[in-house]
Amino acid sequence: MTVDPITLQVIQARLAGIVQEMQNSLFRTGFSTIIRESQDASCALLNTKGEVVAQHVVLPLHMGAFPACAQGVLRHYQPSEINEGDAFITNHPYLGGSPHAPDMAVLTPIFYRGVKPRGGHAPLRGEWVGFAADMAHKSDIGGPVPGSCWSQAREIFQEGLHLPPIKYASRFEPSRDIEAIIGANSRTPELVIGDMRGQVGAARLGERRYQELMEKYGCDTVLASFEALFALTESKVRREIASWPDGAGAGERFVDSDGIELDKPVRIHVKVEKKGDGLLFDFTGSAGQTKGPANIRPTVVRAACSYCLTALVDPALEINNGLARVVEIKVREGSVVHPYFPAPVNTYNPTVHALVEALFEAVSQIAPHKKVADGCSSRSIIIGGRSNKTGRSYVQYEIFGGGSGGRSGKDGVSGTNVNQSNARIAPVEIIESEFSTRIRRFELIPDSGGAGKFRGGLGFVREYEMLDQEARFSLRSTKHTIAPKGLEGGLGGRTGWCALNPNTAEEKIIPSRYSDHLLQPGDVVRLETPGGGGLGNPLERNPESVLRDVRNGYVTREKAGELYGVVVESANGDFALDERGTQQTRKAMQSSRR
Repeated sequence: MTVDPITLQVIQARLAGIVQEMQNSLFRTGFSTIIRESQDASCALLNTKGEVVAQHVVLPLHMGAFPACAQGVLRHYQPSEINEGDAFITNHPYLGGSPHAPDMAVLTPIFYRGVKPRGGHAPLRGEWVGFAADMAHKSDIGGPVPGSCWSQAREIFQEGLHLPPIKYASRFEPSRDIEAIIGANSRTPELVIGDMRGQVGAARLGERRYQELMEKYGCDTVLASFEALFALTESKVRREIASWPDGAGAGERFVDSDGIELDKPVRIHVKVEKKGDGLLFDFTGSAGQTKGPANIRPTVVRAACSYCLTALVDPALEINNGLARVVEIKVREGSVVHPYFPAPVNTYNPTVHALVEALFEAVSQIAPHKKVADGCSSRSIIIGGRSNKTGRSYVQYEIFGGGSGGRSGKDGVSGTNVNQSNARIAPVEIIESEFSTRIRRFELIPDSGGAGKFRGGLGFVREYEMLDQEARFSLRSTKHTIAPKGLEGGLGGRTGWCALNPNTAEEKIIPSRYSDHLLQPGDVVRLETPGGGGLGNPLERNPESVLRDVRNGYVTREKAGELYGVVVESANGDFALDERGTQQTRKAMQSSRR
């Protein structure tokens, strides 16, 4: 069946709108701050093969996770066992497709019941047409430490409760037994179960809207449009790739450590081969699988490659299975990007950031008009304890970024999340009203962005004071020892840093992956996040841009002269550019570098 172009575009827009509405529902019904404030969740619509039909990309890695989770359901259940009103869940990285245990996927089958006959009789027998799906981070799913991200885990059995694809609800009734098991394995059972029910509700909303779409345009028309939409996305990506010259590029990055071997950086290497309208992403040069939880599964690797293509081709690209058709990867079993079961994976995100940055570097050697310096990567702090007021356990789980790298034609962004980590920073007011901590500082760090023709974005400092009870602190971060890399003469961004009770006799520096430090009331935790790398020679930066940075507090006067060769004078409470001094300084700096 052929769908006319106008109807095809209308259906595409409606599918995107459905997923957006699901997403809004999920965020508004979230019990935990992870979903409600940080928005660590995604929604999608899938066909009966588990292929993505539409996805609102909040977290790009879920582009690969949703199909893998659906395939897990289809391996465990026959079509005859999939009924209207069911809901399936899984958080297993190997038997499903979750990046790590805290990411719980919910999939509900969509049935087209036809149009009710006149007279109010029962609707026609339904036809299974796909899944409504969402995936959301859980505040705690068990394991040795609050937040379930133990940096010293040596196997996934130490990372919390893992559920293979199972039927959570039948005929619209959730299983109390399953909820009891999950709740008994969580430090925050009310939040976890509440968030799961919210996920089911968002998926049910997607079911209804999908059914309304089919009733308006016809089931056959809607289903026939999927292949055409896949082909449109695939052809758009391949046309862009075909415009690049044939060739190969390579990129390499390192993660600080795996959390166990703290003095051993983890190598991520990729070779990208471009021929015609195709790309091969070869990761066989990456390190072997790690003892600690820095490993990532191939589904995550594939999703990271899809994200990079989206960023390079069109950030507004329609996300569906057509994009997945373009991605061809080559990974080595037993490596950090294809570990053997039961290798740990819970602190996977820094590894993915290193992989994405290696990908961007490799592709920039093929398509040199598209360049970006390294960003801050991602990090989370987890503080867990028991409230003196309520007697209940709590988990304060926050996701942070820092500065993004300078880009072709633009500076990096300050105080943001980068690449695939698209979560939001929880507001100060929410943290202080829901947890027993006080945020003493939250501000950008001057000079933390790498100098360049296009400056890297600034990192920030966030400082916490514990108030009225002891708590357990964990950090999963990176780029505390390996700085964000600058490109084409741009300087690297400032590294991250974390300390307990800074500037006191009890100061203790915390490595980038660290778990289960006991905090007492009055203790202070300070986290400084990395800045982004610079792009291009700093001496080529517009002096007026440097002056503006000084006025905004992004760059100090000293670094303006030392790194950019820009002389800034201070007079009458303002700053002014010394043009002659700048010309002389830059000329001298250029001569000294020859």
